[in-house]
Amino acid sequence: MTGRDIIACAECDLLQLGAPLTPGSSLRCRRCRAELRRGRSNGPESALAFTIAAVALLVISNVFPIVGLAVNGNLVQTTLAGAVRVLYNGETWPLSVLVGLTTILMPVLQTVAMLWLLLPLKLGRVPWRAAFGFRLFQLARPWGMTEVLILGLLVALVKLAHIATVVPGTALWSFMVLMLLLAAASAAFDPREVWARITAASKAGRAWESPPIRFRRTAMTASSYGLALCEECGLLIRPPARSGGKWVCPRCRSPLHLRKPASLSRTWAYLVAAIVLYVPANILPVMDTSSLFGAQKDTIMSGVVYLWVSGSWPLAILVFVASIVVPMLKILGLVYLTISTQLHSQWLPEQRTRIYRAIELVGRWSMLDIYVITMLVALVQFQALATIKAGPASIAFGAVVVLTLLAAMSFDPRLIWDEAEMNHVRVK
Repeated sequence: MTGRDIIACAECDLLQLGAPLTPGSSLRCRRCRAELRRGRSNGPESALAFTIAAVALLVISNVFPIVGLAVNGNLVQTTLAGAVRVLYNGETWPLSVLVGLTTILMPVLQTVAMLWLLLPLKLGRVPWRAAFGFRLFQLARPWGMTEVLILGLLVALVKLAHIATVVPGTALWSFMVLMLLLAAASAAFDPREVWARITAASKAGRAWESPPIRFRRTAMTASSYGLALCEECGLLIRPPARSGGKWVCPRCRSPLHLRKPASLSRTWAYLVAAIVLYVPANILPVMDTSSLFGAQKDTIMSGVVYLWVSGSWPLAILVFVASIVVPMLKILGLVYLTISTQLHSQWLPEQRTRIYRAIELVGRWSMLDIYVITMLVALVQFQALATIKAGPASIAFGAVVVLTLLAAMSFDPRLIWDEAEMNHVRVK
């Protein structure tokens, strides 16, 4: 049996045999139920088609106005880059950097990386510096938040409709289609298939094969055989005899570790910082509004109340869940996972892994309120009538979102199952 027939689960490290897949089917881990592989038909070709279409929409989305606001014959319009610039000029540069990275730079890098890899393969050539292009894609994918931006724009439009006439721009419709295209391209982009095609066209193909394994009854996981799973490209690899303290994937050149280094301590560091900032993020004003009728400071909760009393109760519930409930549950969930792992708990490992999976899935949606603030600040700039500025809580809230995302990325779910592996060895 060769290593290429064996899969190591990225969430519980269990070694198991692969199986042929038909398009639309999936292969799941028999222990933690994580998805191991998904059957796709013409994945790279479909991903390339979606990516090429996304390139055109990226240009339209960032060049044309995204939305406008008309008051007494005056029309204020803004592009996404213009909204980022207004935030920067308003002395909230950390917020402008966060919005610019997640809505402009990361989607562009994700699209460029997919073109970098897929276009040469379509032409029958090996991509230049394929490892770098692949790592760029893996870096950008979790931080591109176009779908959250669209929901934020819809919430902002509801609020703006009570102030003046809203004029949807070309970029608004373009962003909606772009969201679907990027999601489709990412779903069709199969790292295993892409690397298989690169391997077939490369002379170094055999160096990228996983090592053969002779199974033992006392070992269940990759780490118990001294094997590591590359988190970037999915290659199962054995360390070289002389690694010099550094161990990198021979395929994508990413650092390799049996477990994420200092996983629990780094998770705690991000969590403690997020907990400290969660309080000012919900108590301090997130927006400062100045108008002919005076000044008003709004917190996240007062914004939810405003949407509710104005009749937009579905959006009020959405903002409440995304901006208040989700960050709190993420923090509590990660604290629970970290403490139970440090205590070497064997209690309900599958359920704890599902909690981790849910935290990773919903974490990005907390950015919703940040995008709402961005649009309101950029558009409500009628000096004689009303202006809106981002409050100090907006920076604290943005930091909470980023810190909880980093905490989830730092936590290694395989640690949950390590105690079960040790207990299995003791029983044997």
